[in-house]
Amino acid sequence: MAPALLLLLLVVVALAVPAPTEASVASAFAVASNATAPTTVVGGKLNVHLVPHSHDDVGWLKTVDQYYVGSNNTIQGACVMNTLDSVVDALARDPARKFVVVEQAFFQRWWVEKSPTIQAIVHKLVNSGQLEFINGGWCMHDEAAVHYIDMIDQTTLGHRMIKKQFNKTPRAGWQIDPFGHSAVQAYLLGAELGFDSVHFARIDYQDRATRKADKGLEVIWRGSRTFGSSSQIFTNAFPVHYSPPDGFGFEVLDENVIPVQDDLSLFDYNVEERVNDFVAAAIAQANVTRTNHIMWTMGDDFNYQYAESWFRNMDKLIQHVNKDGRVHALYSTPSIYTDAKHASNESWPVKYDDYFPYADSTNAYWTGYFTSRPTFKRYVRVYSGYYLAARQIEFLVARSSLGLFTSSLEDAIGIAQHHDAVSGTAQQHTTDDYSKRLALGASKVEKGVNTALTCLTSSNGTCVSSVVKFNQVVVVYNPLGWERSDFIRVPVNDGNLAVKNSDGTIVESQLVEVDNVTGNLRKFYVKAYLGITTDKPPKYWLVFQASVPPMGWNSYYISRPTGAGYNSTGYVSTAVSPSNDTTEVGPGPLKMFFSSASGQLKRIFNSVSGVDLPIQQSFLWYRSSEGDAMDSQITRLYKDKEHAELEYTVRNLSFKTELTILLLSHVKKIGPIPVDDDVGKEVITRLTANMVTNSTFYTDSNGRDFIKRVRNYREDWDLQVTQPVAGNYYPINLGVYVADGKYELSVLVDRAVGASSIQDGQLEIMLHRRILKDDSRGVGEPLDEIVCVGKNCEGLTTRGTYYINVQKLGHGAHWRRTYGQQVYSPFLLAFTHEEEKSWKSYNIAKASMMDANYSLPDNVAIITLQNIDDGTTLLRLAHLFQAAEDPQYSVVAKVDLRKIFKKRTIKDLTETNLSANQKKSEMKKLNWKVVGETENGPAPIKGGPVDSQTLVVELGPMEIRTFLLKF
Repeated sequence: MAPALLLLLLVVVALAVPAPTEASVASAFAVASNATAPTTVVGGKLNVHLVPHSHDDVGWLKTVDQYYVGSNNTIQGACVMNTLDSVVDALARDPARKFVVVEQAFFQRWWVEKSPTIQAIVHKLVNSGQLEFINGGWCMHDEAAVHYIDMIDQTTLGHRMIKKQFNKTPRAGWQIDPFGHSAVQAYLLGAELGFDSVHFARIDYQDRATRKADKGLEVIWRGSRTFGSSSQIFTNAFPVHYSPPDGFGFEVLDENVIPVQDDLSLFDYNVEERVNDFVAAAIAQANVTRTNHIMWTMGDDFNYQYAESWFRNMDKLIQHVNKDGRVHALYSTPSIYTDAKHASNESWPVKYDDYFPYADSTNAYWTGYFTSRPTFKRYVRVYSGYYLAARQIEFLVARSSLGLFTSSLEDAIGIAQHHDAVSGTAQQHTTDDYSKRLALGASKVEKGVNTALTCLTSSNGTCVSSVVKFNQVVVVYNPLGWERSDFIRVPVNDGNLAVKNSDGTIVESQLVEVDNVTGNLRKFYVKAYLGITTDKPPKYWLVFQASVPPMGWNSYYISRPTGAGYNSTGYVSTAVSPSNDTTEVGPGPLKMFFSSASGQLKRIFNSVSGVDLPIQQSFLWYRSSEGDAMDSQITRLYKDKEHAELEYTVRNLSFKTELTILLLSHVKKIGPIPVDDDVGKEVITRLTANMVTNSTFYTDSNGRDFIKRVRNYREDWDLQVTQPVAGNYYPINLGVYVADGKYELSVLVDRAVGASSIQDGQLEIMLHRRILKDDSRGVGEPLDEIVCVGKNCEGLTTRGTYYINVQKLGHGAHWRRTYGQQVYSPFLLAFTHEEEKSWKSYNIAKASMMDANYSLPDNVAIITLQNIDDGTTLLRLAHLFQAAEDPQYSVVAKVDLRKIFKKRTIKDLTETNLSANQKKSEMKKLNWKVVGETENGPAPIKGGPVDSQTLVVELGPMEIRTFLLKF
């Protein structure tokens, strides 16, 4: 996405550039003369590395398809297909020219359309280094609202295609447009991929000013406190943006293009002027950059649709600037540039943690998008977890006639990670297109999962379901590597039902009435999105506890009870404490106390840990006064659970309270965020506890590391506080917590949101946003999502869940890490109608792929188990704890692969880098000198080589290890 100053309301007509014919490109390639420009650096001079690029958003103002083919140009004149055609033609004309390609979602679509002749030419360009793949993911993913597993998956998809087609491994990260940069991006999606460098444009305006003054724009980034220098990466933050210096953009239809005119017979001959401008701009940048190498990013959004316009002018600039001799210009790439920086033997500043939050001016913090489009963020997260489980099931069913049925979802999920997709910063019609792609891909995967589960549970190996009966079977699949017990809620209409587990034992269950808010929401949204009006909506939630083996399944039978021995739990009333003004809720170790008059939370007591914490909860909105019940919330407390589950619905509603042993609901009449006062609102929930937290709180980085935040403080520069709220908001994908000398108060979330601690003892989470005016940051429309049934339209309602836990100081990490995995990877449920005896007679009711007596340790998760099209299987194991995060679990963990894959024999195992495009043993790292050695503490702990006989994998804290297996 381009910066605001480049996004005036200018409608550009797309240039109709004819695609090069095979003959023209082949001819150009064959007759290309010797290089017209030097391709090497020159010692003793300032070297200006010209990096030609086009930033091609995988959807933003237009959809992915519209950007690719160049349609809907009244919004934006952009055609990626023309860019790739034109660039190949221009590169083939001169072997000195270079270009970098980033987004594989576009390139791969273009590649399969090309003839063998064009493909052969592209192979030559790639092999010669003229065309270089950088970043190499399916998209340029966001870094705030994305989960690390999704970041890995979409990058792996792109890297796998590049490796398969060109046998190349990208060396440089190119995250030039995301609105802030995460610690996980640095060490995991940078160093652990084998990248030597990462390059980007957007950092806080105060941070940029400080770094320019100190020549500290380029740093050695140590994003992980656990790994320190072992996973550091050279990082280049551009001085201004990812466009060229003023006056040196050459997109053919741009206004104010100043071409290099070197024909002496023409009146507008301007070589001397253009060379002087070039040298001046180069020296100005050199004054804020270390060494005698600077980079010019020669391109912008959807540029090079007529590539010759750029290359012709750059050819002339290089020729005349080098003839002038004051500086040296050359075609370059991020890899060439990084090698030159490394060869300079310079010492570099060290950067820790991340580059959040991002502001581009005094009162413009880009932190609202951490929550923007919360329902779409949830949609992405749901299918992310589903995709992980579906790939496991695809593996379990082995390579059969079903094929790789999960591949239909990988493109849609990859695109959804784009920095204008899951971020919520695309136009509405583009966001709808992202959702549609996810829905279509998921529907195909669901069919494969249904068939695969039928195959897996069949005792005779058939994949055909039996005759439909009246009783319901629920097959519960657990994608986690340890045995898991959790509660399931099934919508039903019958008030007299029993639940049995796979051995025939009756399972305690409870019926909870579906509240009016849920019923009315369901009716409205089913009609809006599916066009269906149901006359029998569910009346109850049937709630029961399921226990499922690791990476396995269990079956439960729901039917009307018959015979003696059955005692229905039924609908249970709320237990009320002796105090007249307090209601106590909680059948297990966690108790929550609410005001009987207002329904407001007053206190949390954990009988296991002994924590008794006074706490209040409020719902409010920003840019206006405190909200008067702008919420509908259900609070669930389960026996045997030490946390509370809070399900919120953000609407404009009025109070009425219904209480049960399992839930506290504030049920209200229908209505979205109100905007009758013409004021956009950003709705938050705030927890206020009696804790002294010293301006400190902790947020996760992409669901991985927790980073210490200090209110109104930046480690790298003296922050001038202009926005005390927005400037202290951070993205969370896993959770947020505060701690004092006694307790830890933790909150986990079910999607990406923004969170902060604006006052000591407080945690607040932004749940929903409805904005009535465009924020002038490029999207061109306000964030005002509307849902309609016929002519009845209302603002979007969002529903979600967050989880609260209180522990003694130092004891919260285990819950955050292990239950965080359960939130990301919920049970996968499958339903069929079957008579219980019939089901048991020919089905396997309960099983696991692992050894019966084995499960993963609590500090390890399987984050990838996927069959690859080359016949191998991709396995990733992740240690869940940071160094020193927990005394019991921040230690080396061991995983026995033979016991994980009990029913199969591993014939070959190869450890690779994170994206599996090169062997781990062949990865090369550049060593960098830093300004002072600031690293203290013990060296990071990492697992050793895997013995091919024992097949035991060791993982140190925060380590992710990737393997390709053959069975």
